[in-house]
Amino acid sequence: MRHTRPSVSASIFAAVRNRNKRPAGITRVVRNDLLIASYNVHKCVGIDKKFDPDRVAHVIGEIGADVIAIQEADKRFGERTGLLDLARLHRENSLVPVPVTSLYPKGHGWHGNLLLFREGVVRRVQQLVLPGLEPRGALMVDIDLEAGPLRIIAAHLGLLRHSRQQQSEAILNAVKADPSRPTLLLGDLNEWRVGKGSSLHFLRPVFDPAKNAVPSFPSRFPVLALDRVLGHPHSLVTTIEVHDTPLARVASDHLPIKAYVDLKSALAETEEIKDRASLAR
Repeated sequence: MRHTRPSVSASIFAAVRNRNKRPAGITRVVRNDLLIASYNVHKCVGIDKKFDPDRVAHVIGEIGADVIAIQEADKRFGERTGLLDLARLHRENSLVPVPVTSLYPKGHGWHGNLLLFREGVVRRVQQLVLPGLEPRGALMVDIDLEAGPLRIIAAHLGLLRHSRQQQSEAILNAVKADPSRPTLLLGDLNEWRVGKGSSLHFLRPVFDPAKNAVPSFPSRFPVLALDRVLGHPHSLVTTIEVHDTPLARVASDHLPIKAYVDLKSALAETEEIKDRASLAR
């Protein structure tokens, strides 16, 4: 029997039909959990076509995350300068950037990826160059938080399906090279499909791309789950929800997504896995 792949338009229509059937992602909120967020700020250009970094900063303040990954934090052309007021974000939200070597003197991020955190100690930063037709990259950051050690991979994957497959495999290889820490993969992964038809299927079994996919795009009427937070072990992420406020709906074409992370439980599970692996040797 010949199997045909559904067209892009058919996939989008299916997402629209299923929009109200999707789980809201709010299954459990624990006050002691970390709040991790991802936000594609669309180079600070809102759906009204206005360039307004000020309102993007307000949305970031609304979220109140302990760690937030920003995509499209730099201009795309010209000097590719950073678009956000980092001093203001520090002053008003106690957020500081993970240090990176930018591609451009005035840039904030790595291929537009910027990672901000409130408290913790950055132990290691790897700036991954991802394969594909478009220039793409990811930040892989080991950070020690009060709750324990965590690895965060902040990425913005490509528009082409084949490129996303290659980029997923590259990220997975980087994680497998050092699996010692609970790990989050977050960002605009540019994939709305779930299951075997998804280009993120290659992330399995380390991550579960089908888990807690919540619509975040377009911001006025979100039907596509382009933005994701994936955890390893799978118990790391307890809750995912969209940050849907009047300001967020206009500040960018993506809504931010928020994930609550139970790092202590994930660390206990990781230790159990290590112990079983040692006994099996």
